[in-house]
Amino acid sequence: MTRASLDKRPADVAAMFDRTAERYDLLNTLMTGGRDRSWRRAVVRAVDARPGERILDLAAGTGTSSVPFAEAGALTVACDFSLGMLRVGVKRNGGVDGLGFVAGDALRLPFADGAFDAVTISFGLRNVADTEAALRELRRVTRPGGRLLVCEVSHPPNAVLRFGHRLHLRFGLPALARVSSNPDSYHYLAESTLAWPDQAALSRLIQAAGWDAVRWRDLTFGVAALHHATNPGPGATGP
Repeated sequence: MTRASLDKRPADVAAMFDRTAERYDLLNTLMTGGRDRSWRRAVVRAVDARPGERILDLAAGTGTSSVPFAEAGALTVACDFSLGMLRVGVKRNGGVDGLGFVAGDALRLPFADGAFDAVTISFGLRNVADTEAALRELRRVTRPGGRLLVCEVSHPPNAVLRFGHRLHLRFGLPALARVSSNPDSYHYLAESTLAWPDQAALSRLIQAAGWDAVRWRDLTFGVAALHHATNPGPGATGP
């Protein structure tokens, strides 16, 4: 069985998520010690969806992260490149008013320029083969003045906490993998998190993709982070 690795070949990553689709939300809770629920609530508050807005939730998986935006009255698209995840999402959340599911690649989104008031991606950006290209594509489909919210794994700024976090990634998650029916997801999470840029480096990538007013806020002492930005509109190409 092919395992997704840090070269992030789309077919391998999609296949891994296809295999985890039915238990994806449970795996998220196990791998984060239950913190994923509070992180999702932080995303909902940060996006601040409003009635009538158009919101893209990229790498939405089963659509669990998308439901609160639709419930707030926004026209919400849950987009993912894993058909297995989308099938489970339609089965579980397809009846939510204002929520639609669309298959799409983060590097070639099937939406018109400026189609959305806000775009968000939670724990999916590090799975894309070209981070800056994905951020540019998200900017393309966001209207001028529209907003970006990225929630992603990160690195605690405190040296002691950072050391403990790295120990957990190097030894804790592989231990879970040994008793899991799907060890690939645990190994990939550990590897992709260790290789992911820290908060400041991701902020620079977002700016390089042409976004403006970039800022971030740590979650759980920096184990994860929320990055906010605004689309300055035509003519801005980044620093």
